Amino acid sequence: MTTKNMNNAFAFFAKAGICVLLAAAVASCNNPGTKPSAATAGGGDSTQAKVEKIVYVNADTLLEKYEYFKDVRVKLEDKAKKAQADLQSRSTAFQREVADYQQKAPTMSAADRQSTEERLARKQDELARHNQNASASFAQEEASENEKLYSRITEYLKKHAKQNGYKLVLTYSASNPAVLYADESLEITNEVLTALNAEYAKEKK
Repeated sequence: MTTKNMNNAFAFFAKAGICVLLAAAVASCNNPGTKPSAATAGGGDSTQAKVEKIVYVNADTLLEKYEYFKDVRVKLEDKAKKAQADLQSRSTAFQREVADYQQKAPTMSAADRQSTEERLARKQDELARHNQNASASFAQEEASENEKLYSRITEYLKKHAKQNGYKLVLTYSASNPAVLYADESLEITNEVLTALNAEYAKEKK
């Protein structure tokens, strides 16, 4: 796996993939059957009561401060660095063999040159396959971590929404502002973040 591929893969996970995933997670807690009633359109106390059932979570804050995500990020960064170092070591060793062959080729017999070139060609193919396998392994682990994060957030928000009578949970992100404005009184990011981190702290013990 090349350095560029590794960095791109992790960058996608850390900045794009999880943000999209978080949006899907909180959206899955919505009640698709809920529709505005006549009371909602008419105003008054009943309207305010219904509006207060709609809340939102700031995805940027949640991802920045959710300890579980921080640990996942560190784990994937470490894996990317190790894979990168392994690939660099293999590439350097192969380049040395090629340079050594190029230096000795003029004095080698035709048969020796052919066998050496065939061996180097096989090694080059092996290096390419190793790169592809490393990329596939990283992508598979990334997808697995995405799924785990999705499940953790979704399951908690379903429980939290039910306990507090929320009918709709929205998500906000500065990089993907589907919600253009939301009153701060409707934000539940801190209480969600506190609960998620508390649950994760218990798991780590």
